[in-house]
Amino acid sequence: MKPFNDGCAANDEFQSANSGLQRGELVRDLLRQRLTVPPVPEGALSRPALDRSIAEAVVARGTLFVEAPCGYGKSHSVCAGLRAGGYDTDSLRWIPLNGQDNSPSRFLTLISIALDLPEASDSNLQSGASFSDALAMMLVALEREAAAKRRVLVLDNVHNLGNPAVVALLQQLVTELPEQLSLVLMSRRALPFETHALELENRFSRLGGEVLEFSRSETFDFFSSLLEQNRLTSVAVDNLYDVTEGWPTPLALYRREIDRQAELRPVQETNSIERFLKDSVLGNLTSAQRRSLRVMAELELCSDELFSALAPVMPDIGLMPSQAIELGLPLRTMAGRGRWYRFNPLLQEWLRTPALAGHTERMTRASYWFGEREQIPEALKYALLAGDDERVLDIASEGSEALLLGQDTASLLKLRKSLPSQLLERSVRLRIVYSWVHAIGGQFRQARALIDGLDSAEQEEHAARICALKAFILRGEGSVVPALEMADQALTVGGLSTQGQLVTQMVRSSALCASGRFSEAREANRAASRLAREAGDSGSEALAVYSHARIELGKGALRYAEQLLRTGLDTAMHELSRPARIGETRLQLNLGLVLWHQGREREADRLLVTCGRHAERTRDLGLLLAMTIRILMCRAAGKFKDAFVWIGRAERTMHAWQVDEALFVPVLEALKASCWLAQNQVESAAQAVAKLEPYRQAGCVPELFPMMPGLLDCMQVRVEVARGDVVRARETLQAIRARFDGVIPWGVDLHIRLLDAVLVQEEKGATAALKILVAAVADAAREHFISPFAELRSELQPLMEKGFGQLAAGPFKEALGRLFELRVESESVDALAEPISDREQGVLELIAKGLSNQEIADKLHISLHTVKTHARRINAKLEVKSRTQAIVRARELGLL
Repeated sequence: MKPFNDGCAANDEFQSANSGLQRGELVRDLLRQRLTVPPVPEGALSRPALDRSIAEAVVARGTLFVEAPCGYGKSHSVCAGLRAGGYDTDSLRWIPLNGQDNSPSRFLTLISIALDLPEASDSNLQSGASFSDALAMMLVALEREAAAKRRVLVLDNVHNLGNPAVVALLQQLVTELPEQLSLVLMSRRALPFETHALELENRFSRLGGEVLEFSRSETFDFFSSLLEQNRLTSVAVDNLYDVTEGWPTPLALYRREIDRQAELRPVQETNSIERFLKDSVLGNLTSAQRRSLRVMAELELCSDELFSALAPVMPDIGLMPSQAIELGLPLRTMAGRGRWYRFNPLLQEWLRTPALAGHTERMTRASYWFGEREQIPEALKYALLAGDDERVLDIASEGSEALLLGQDTASLLKLRKSLPSQLLERSVRLRIVYSWVHAIGGQFRQARALIDGLDSAEQEEHAARICALKAFILRGEGSVVPALEMADQALTVGGLSTQGQLVTQMVRSSALCASGRFSEAREANRAASRLAREAGDSGSEALAVYSHARIELGKGALRYAEQLLRTGLDTAMHELSRPARIGETRLQLNLGLVLWHQGREREADRLLVTCGRHAERTRDLGLLLAMTIRILMCRAAGKFKDAFVWIGRAERTMHAWQVDEALFVPVLEALKASCWLAQNQVESAAQAVAKLEPYRQAGCVPELFPMMPGLLDCMQVRVEVARGDVVRARETLQAIRARFDGVIPWGVDLHIRLLDAVLVQEEKGATAALKILVAAVADAAREHFISPFAELRSELQPLMEKGFGQLAAGPFKEALGRLFELRVESESVDALAEPISDREQGVLELIAKGLSNQEIADKLHISLHTVKTHARRINAKLEVKSRTQAIVRARELGLL
């Protein structure tokens, strides 16, 4: 018997189709009725970015291939994109293919009808031509048409074509497209032939499900009417996105159910969605294949190797994970993780109910499989799912600090609720394990409670591990000096595992970096790197690279930090036989932070989509950093409503995760204050800053946001400037410098210098302020460090307008011009043969204010003769003859 997915056997069902057609089988008029462009559904979401991507991909002699599982809105997206690209109904030829189109003659007839070549294929075949020759003659005839109008041929549901003869015709069509024809193919599966040569010729492009699925903001837009009517809350829409991951059809079906006044139920229990999953997504699968999918759904991540290991405790294997994704089922390949796959959460949840027999045995076998590969978090998780208490205790006795290198904090915290209390009482190591889990998850109080309950003998026996854990907790809470002292104590006591020493050295490196002791921090990081190599795990090495990059970020070396992060990611992704590690996510998030600092928002956005989703799924606190960058991007673009939506979502997520408030409240309150200041809502910003006062006084330095204390101080200065209290703002700024005692993180120092320029403008005038600004811009340009300018845009705008012409030309000046909406003038102050002196600049500014020569003399305490001399020299240098001309020319050059 041939395999289920093999359509190419010698004695297959396509043999009769290939031999020709019986009389009357093809009726052209009936086939012509199928060639209709599908309508865009009423209430469809407007997606201009996707429309542009589709329209730009449709080129002459080119093919656009849209590949995505069932329900991703391929047809509607392509239709909307082509219409947005200016293609009318006359220029579109749309063929929805089905299983009956596996006859070469029928396929050729459909093509000839669509291309307005009546009976071309029939006459060619009757003359003895092969199918390939018939198609070639059709394409030649089309190319010879005089003044032929540009057309787009769309072949929908290409996955229905399984006949090798028809597939060969399709490949020929893609390869030999005439100049006036573009081709769009849509399928749930990959094409069964090579396309790389066409890709290199820029004649083939692909759009996948990751482009078609809704983003979180698009999901909110899709349900906006229901939100306005209070029939759904933002929390409910958030949950919908988490469950569906933007799967368009389930979201559309759910909205339709609500519009019909149906009873509000969980999305996976809605009748129409259950029918969609059962009939459309899984409808063509055999019973054995469905059972295989249910076993895959029991696992968070799955690979062919792991699935094969479960074979002895499975009824049968009808489908491997790699085969499932080849069939176009909604599984996702984990980017950079090798051949590991995971389900869309909606389908996974539906497949898990009811539980399949043999669940316990499979979880036990999975635990041993991960344990043999020293993947401690996964081994512990599946032992807990199996309910194997002895196995849980064995794993806990083997390793605890290794949990920091794992990815599955979410599952372990979820299982904590069902963990028998007697197990924790029986094993000190298990308590330490779960104390690490709580600490990694930002639940520091619960982490402390587990180890504080140990008696003196237990604490003495595990002294080094407990000290390492306490150091990690202290650093997570933002305490720098105590964390450093506790880490040193852990290393002094000795007895730590390799992973334990690695974590402790990373805590030391982070604390030393936060203290501005960068050389010592680098030494601790080198020790961590050596330990990572000893551990022989790329996840450990990724964490060491992350630690090094944070040091370089603290020094302001953005370009070197980017190089480190990209190299670390490339290295980590070479290991293909295991799930992801937390270090890789942190590398991606910090790369996103570097890109944001340099104003590369598009690159940062693409990166945040991937790593932010992974951080959320695995309950990685790095998600807070991802959300922070999102909020800053919205703020810089003036999208304050979106910024506050992200702030609200971050608050809800942190509360739902039961994260200690000290970890996220100062970050989010500072972001609120920043957004309010940008909207000139000074009192609202002042209230947010007042809430930050305890955190400012405590001087905590969050591990994820080492520059936070200095930025909180700067926020206080900005509020005082907005209130017009320049004296108090100056006092606060001086106090910031004194507090850092000369060791200021480079990013904070740049903020301070820019705020100093703003204050000097009020205190001494634009000339002195511009000197500070020009020097700060020159330093920032070396690393293209533009984020402080974006943050302080409203405060810097007047000064930047005056001094923009004096900035050194280059890419950084151009970027500042775009940020502050200033045009790079062809002429600048450099065009002057002799520069304007400081005293002449002062006189020029007073002339521009309309003061007379005598008034200028009185104000500057100089003689009237001296003022007239300065005025003559100003006119000569500017090559003008009057005061009015001098003012106009000075403004052209950026002197005013």
